[in-house]
Amino acid sequence: MSQLTHKVWMERALTEARLAPAHDDVPVGAVVVREGRVIAQGHNRREADRDPTAHAEMAAMRQAAAHLGSWRLEGCTLYVTLEPCTMCAGALVLARLPALVYAASDPKAGAVGSLYDLAREPRLNHRVDVTAGVLAEECGALLTTFFRARRAPSRASAGASREARAAVRLPPDPGGVA
Repeated sequence: MSQLTHKVWMERALTEARLAPAHDDVPVGAVVVREGRVIAQGHNRREADRDPTAHAEMAAMRQAAAHLGSWRLEGCTLYVTLEPCTMCAGALVLARLPALVYAASDPKAGAVGSLYDLAREPRLNHRVDVTAGVLAEECGALLTTFFRARRAPSRASAGASREARAAVRLPPDPGGVA
């Protein structure tokens, strides 16, 4: 598949990712494409659903399996805005997904090249063809903006806590917030 085609589908995943912050979830989106059309999509819903497995990739793969009537996602490509974690990478292998295209690498939790490479692990019974870096800057910028905004209130409240302790001469917070 061409880089242009990958970009078109990654734009769809990015559109899906932009829905996640509405319910305070990390903006990660995914689409599953088969025979030139989107058959499933999803975005992170861990906060909204109070479900640790509600990652964009998992939602899209569940929807694709339901659409196909099979857990085997043969002939499908998953497009996701962030490198999959160990759970999602394992699910890609278990679903026999032939191809993965992701945008931004995840140096803290990525399991498709950054920390581990489950998708191409030779000891497993299936390997996934991986294309990385498609629209990485755009997808990375969305994540950076989200986390910067999320940290801003906590920095402000940490400063207020220091000022309050100083005003009443409280001892430093043992949790290290001081």
